[in-house]
Amino acid sequence: MRNLLLTISYNGSGYCGFQVQQNGVTVAERVQDAIERITGIRSDIKGCSRTDSGVHANMFCINFHTDTPLSCHRMRRALDAVLPEDISAVSVEEVPDDFHARYSCVAKRYIYKIWNAPAKSPFYHNLALHYPRRLDTELLNQAASCFVGTHNFAGFCSTGSNVTDTVRTIYDCTVSRNEDLVTISITGSGFLYNMVRIIVGTLLDINEGKIPPDSLPGIIDSCDRNKAGPTARPYGLYLDKVYYQLPEEFSK
Repeated sequence: MRNLLLTISYNGSGYCGFQVQQNGVTVAERVQDAIERITGIRSDIKGCSRTDSGVHANMFCINFHTDTPLSCHRMRRALDAVLPEDISAVSVEEVPDDFHARYSCVAKRYIYKIWNAPAKSPFYHNLALHYPRRLDTELLNQAASCFVGTHNFAGFCSTGSNVTDTVRTIYDCTVSRNEDLVTISITGSGFLYNMVRIIVGTLLDINEGKIPPDSLPGIIDSCDRNKAGPTARPYGLYLDKVYYQLPEEFSK
């Protein structure tokens, strides 16, 4: 039995997230459908994360065990041919038997895209948040640096989460602009439920003057969800990169 690592990318607009559930079509369901069409067996797949409804992925990793004789190259091509147009099979490689897409992961990078112009863009519909007021990226980049480090992020987790350990390490958090497209990039050891979207909502509140930038360290230390900003819409969020070995720049 081989353990295969499948890397996909997907547009999450038409899915109720990654994980299989009762109330709608999910990315995992479509991937299992594709694997079953090729191998004749419905594999139990392990995903690197659980993305919410409407969230996208530039890099999402899945492992599954199979006895198919197909080479990794042919497996990738076959999967890409039968997956729907909004899911792409980027690569397939054989990994050790004890590799797990989620538990072997050491860090992830998320990005959040904001179309920052007075008029909405039809080309970023459901792919970026439309924010018509001018974003002060220099101010927000300074504020974003407050998230870097090891903190208790209990105040940046949606209520209802059953996670007890809310301490996470953020290696990098930056805000950049390319003309009218603003991108917030966050790399960390792990993330709480809706943590990235709450960080984005908090930065937007800082931009609007609702939260003073110098109060951000105190908001983080308070662990009080009511002091942080709102949860930003899901469709601007992308799982951008999954790390199975921590880059040297983050391990210092």
